[in-house]
Amino acid sequence: MAAAAVEGATVSALRSVLQRVYKAADRCGRPYDGVRVVAVGKTKPVSLIRQLYDAGHRCFGENYVQEILDKAPQLPPDIEWHFIGHLQSNKAKSLIAIVPNLDMVEGVDNEKIANHLDRAVASMGRKPLKVLVQVNTSGEASKSGVDPTDCLELAKHVKLGCPNLRFSGLMTIGMPDYSSTPENFRTLSNCRNEVCKALGMAEEQCELSMGMSSDFEQAIEMGSTNVRIGSTIFGPREYPKRAQG
Repeated sequence: MAAAAVEGATVSALRSVLQRVYKAADRCGRPYDGVRVVAVGKTKPVSLIRQLYDAGHRCFGENYVQEILDKAPQLPPDIEWHFIGHLQSNKAKSLIAIVPNLDMVEGVDNEKIANHLDRAVASMGRKPLKVLVQVNTSGEASKSGVDPTDCLELAKHVKLGCPNLRFSGLMTIGMPDYSSTPENFRTLSNCRNEVCKALGMAEEQCELSMGMSSDFEQAIEMGSTNVRIGSTIFGPREYPKRAQG
């Protein structure tokens, strides 16, 4: 398939996703502009991201530090970049330095990385960085994120102990196949209730980032304010093939 045709299909896929987001929000009586769609371009070329940008989309995400470091400088500076998933503390400084338009980190899963990000933001003299605390709602050892019982302490550390970070809410990855269940969503919502009560925050100030390609409509109906959509917009991920022999 020609590149132009693929790119056209990507824009059409984004528009389809946005329509599904609007309908899901409408079903539960929520304003459609209360849900952010992060287009996650993992393994995809800059050209496809640029096509979505030219179509009017501004919020993009990446899961790997090297990918966002490579792509962000090649794209317009008004993109709102989200880094999604576990971030190694030794990568925090380069992420902040090379991506000045980094809008949010989803998510911080321990105090060490929060402290590294806080210092990196301070050293660059940029505005406070929005962060979400990552919660392991599925209880899998292979998943990053704090246990729900430890969520409040980490949120408190970010909000009160990291002046260069802005605690903006909570996020979760979900199950092994990267789908979630009502139980995952409910757990994250319960964590938000606890955090907001303890920190004196209104629920509207505490985002819930939950829902991906396979379950974002259900996530919206259960309160998600931020959905992370990759393959439904961009198509299947394209990982390098391993050499044979």
